[in-house]
Amino acid sequence: MHAHFITPRLRAAMEAAGHGQPDGMPAVPDWSPGSALAMMDSTGIAAALLSVSSPGVSFGDPTRTRELARTVNEEGRALVDAHPGRFGLMASLPLPDISDALRETHHAFDTLNADGVILQTHYEGHHLGDPLYEPLMAELDRRAAVVLLHPTSPPHAGATGLGWPRPMLEFPFETTRAVANLILRGVRDRFPAIRFIVPHAGAVLPSVADRLSVFALGVGAESTDVFGALRGFYYDVAGFALPRLLPSLLTLTDADRLLYGSDYPFTPDWVAQGLAATLAGSGVLTAEQQALMQRQTAAALFPRLASSLRAHDA
Repeated sequence: MHAHFITPRLRAAMEAAGHGQPDGMPAVPDWSPGSALAMMDSTGIAAALLSVSSPGVSFGDPTRTRELARTVNEEGRALVDAHPGRFGLMASLPLPDISDALRETHHAFDTLNADGVILQTHYEGHHLGDPLYEPLMAELDRRAAVVLLHPTSPPHAGATGLGWPRPMLEFPFETTRAVANLILRGVRDRFPAIRFIVPHAGAVLPSVADRLSVFALGVGAESTDVFGALRGFYYDVAGFALPRLLPSLLTLTDADRLLYGSDYPFTPDWVAQGLAATLAGSGVLTAEQQALMQRQTAAALFPRLASSLRAHDA
């Protein structure tokens, strides 16, 4: 579920915008269709839903953001066409301009037949859950879209990141911040048809869920069912889900809400392979629950790719 692609045009745009070391990481990792497929084959991955990772496509200039979103989405669609059954596409949107984002949503779904969209935790400081996004949420709800959430560097990351790469500490908190805002501001209740996917095994949510639920009573969100909302999300297990995160996450949701994720290429192939083997060999999930996480839930969310999973199993 959680896999990224970096085309030459995207790389050039990132470097031109000053993101040659994205989110404080050493460099933009190498990626090609061939290397991705080789990693998938060696790890036992039948199909991957490709998306653009942080910092996304929004680099400040609305025109360039709009053009880059269209470019990477059409390049993503070309990858899907070139490798049928192996790749899917989670489209990027040119936010925070809502009019542009709505136009690209129509193009992504109606012309490119995208499998879903990816949304960063915030755009120019406007975190998901902000009223700014209401028209977009309404459209995604109308389409019952699958929406992958992805963290990005928070506003003022230079002050909060303590000098470390933001994926180490800031990303889990960014994910938690956005999901909490979606719940407490009622977005999850108003737009129940959106299938949201929370990355990285729920980030910090298992640790703060009780605090969210209790504090909701004192901040004017008395009707918010925090635990019900958390059960309604899907969760990918990219990153370091074991030994601690996954057992904690299963106190909030059921195994039929879990999805495998590699986070390749930001997670190197050899690390992704080791993490996948650890997940497959873990006793935290039963054989039936492993099948849900690895194949069955994804096949239900993305029926176009279900035949690939069946063929891979055979």
